[in-house]
Amino acid sequence: MKIVREESLISCGSYAKSKDWKKTRASLHKAILEVDWPRGSGKFTIFPQSGKKRGEGNGVKPIKDGLIEELERQGWKGEQFLDILKTKRPGKVDSILETAHGIVALEWETGNISSSHRALNKMALGLLKGVLAAGIIVVPSRAMYKFLTDRVGNIDELDPYLDLWRSVPCTQGILEVVVVEHDEISTDVPRIPKGTDGRANR
Repeated sequence: MKIVREESLISCGSYAKSKDWKKTRASLHKAILEVDWPRGSGKFTIFPQSGKKRGEGNGVKPIKDGLIEELERQGWKGEQFLDILKTKRPGKVDSILETAHGIVALEWETGNISSSHRALNKMALGLLKGVLAAGIIVVPSRAMYKFLTDRVGNIDELDPYLDLWRSVPCTQGILEVVVVEHDEISTDVPRIPKGTDGRANR
């Protein structure tokens, strides 16, 4: 898989400037680059079919699963609740890493664009409340999005709002968007399976 764009929305305080963050960020990016399809092929090849019609296109969740498995081998914890609002219904993130500086949270977008906004809002709020040290969201590029489940979160639809998250007042914290894309397209690979619940696990 390729990383084709990185957006640093918030980067302030000692952790953002530390060697620890540079090491964590580098290992995360390495894990993203190692995500492949078909699994075990060593590169990410996508079946070139639009996801606009029911039953067509590629799913998203199996892509994320490969990354989460690799991160767990690095010491991250998958599918964790974060009580950002200090309520009885805490938010959930795909993976977290507990560091000496605080929690680093990762979201790999498998829901629709509204889900992407919620994820970024949740992580920005986590920075404001001191619950998170860093938050990263991974979304597909425009070129990749057209082959995925229709309306899944993507960078094109987030772009107009990035300045809003950049304006969040923060003295300590990191908020980043990582944009990913396939290495190749081919009709010789299987489509990426879609989930069965219709929305969240697409």
